[in-house]
Amino acid sequence: MARYRGPVTKIARRFGEPIFGPDSAYEKRQYPPGQHGFARKRGKKSEYAVQLAEKQKAKYTYGILERQFRTMFEKASRAKGITGEVLLQYCESRLDNVVFRMGLAPTRRAARQIVGHRHIVVNGDVVNIPSFQVKPGDQISVREKSKSLEVIQSSVASRSNDYEWIEFNDSTLTGTFVSTPQREMIPENIKEQLIVELYSK
Repeated sequence: MARYRGPVTKIARRFGEPIFGPDSAYEKRQYPPGQHGFARKRGKKSEYAVQLAEKQKAKYTYGILERQFRTMFEKASRAKGITGEVLLQYCESRLDNVVFRMGLAPTRRAARQIVGHRHIVVNGDVVNIPSFQVKPGDQISVREKSKSLEVIQSSVASRSNDYEWIEFNDSTLTGTFVSTPQREMIPENIKEQLIVELYSK
């Protein structure tokens, strides 16, 4: 199962926001990585550099590697609707992201691991594929024997965000993917149009 295994704080500092979730190391050093940090003279970025950076940010945010992200973009470009918005909807519909949004894991990385270790059930069947596309109406829950896991219990206890496209029951650890979120509902700071422009060249 391919996934990014490199440093996370360094990447977050590059983009100037904690895209991997709460990070105490990032909070202490909110400036670009490298020997000179703020002191380094950075010229104006080219149009291509800006577009590439936005694509990289989206990939790191959702934990998707290049080939898979490109495939998702091609699928989004063939679908009805605005390509950039559809792309983000595909990202939000990934099982690992839905598990994260429900509050069953503190980060998307943790959610990916929970799914990979067969702790999640979709419509009564165990699914261990993080990229599994959840559809409106699908019911996602924690396996009965996994409900006592400390990472899940502590995450649910501290969950603070509710999303209008997801219903979740804290007592049964069961949620429903009510509908595909519209762009204005998705809180991620991603300029998807730049990604579309990059791939359209």
